[in-house]
Amino acid sequence: MFKFWGSQEQQEQPRPQEVGQGPAQSWYPPSVVGSPSSSRPATPTGSSSSTSHSFQSPSEAAALITVLKNKSVDELRKLLTDKDAYHQFLLSLDQVKIQNNIRDELREETLQIARGNLEKEPRIMELRNQCRIIRTTELAAAQEKLNELERQKEELLRSCSPASLLQMLQEAMKKTDEESEALHRQFLDKEIDLGSFVMKYKKLRTTYHKRALIHLAAKASPTG
Repeated sequence: MFKFWGSQEQQEQPRPQEVGQGPAQSWYPPSVVGSPSSSRPATPTGSSSSTSHSFQSPSEAAALITVLKNKSVDELRKLLTDKDAYHQFLLSLDQVKIQNNIRDELREETLQIARGNLEKEPRIMELRNQCRIIRTTELAAAQEKLNELERQKEELLRSCSPASLLQMLQEAMKKTDEESEALHRQFLDKEIDLGSFVMKYKKLRTTYHKRALIHLAAKASPTG
C-alpha cells in the first residue's frame, strides 16, 4: 500500500483494511476516501471545519506528503476514522497555522476599527447638533445680511445709471442757480458788500456753467 513512500519495511505492513475483524469505518464519504485498491490513504478535499485548507502549490503538497510519510499505519488509519484526530492534525500544519493567524489578525483589525467608530459616535452627534444650530441661527442671520447687501447693491447700481447721474447733475445745476440768485438779491438789498458778492457769485456761476456743460455733453453722447 505504501510503495509511494519507498520503504521496504512499510511495504510489508498489512493494509489498514486488513487489520482487525473488518474494514475500518472512515468518517469521510466514499468519494473522499477512495476505492479499497487505492495505493495510499486519500486526503479529504473538504471538511466542515472552518480551518480546512487547500494545498494548491507543489511545495505545499510536498510538505504535506513529507508529514504523512513519517506517520505509522495506525496513525494514518486514525486520521481516516477519527474526525477529532484529523482536525488536530490539520491545525498542526504550518500552512493552516499561517492561514489562521492571518484570519485572527484581520478579525482583530476589524474589531479595532469598529471600536474606533463607536468611540467617535458621540463626537459625530455633537458635530451634527452644531451643524443644526448653525443652520437654524447663524445661517439665517447671514442670509438676512446677504439679502440686505444685495438690496443695497441694486440701489447703488440704479443710482449710478446714466439716467440717474443726469438727473442728479440737473438738480445740482438748479441748486447752484438758485444759490447765485439768492446771493444777487442779497447784494441788491445791500446785505453783502461788493467784494464778497463778486467773489461768491463768480464761484457759483463758474460751478453752474461747468455742470451745465457736463450735462449737455452727457446728453449728446451715444450712451446718454
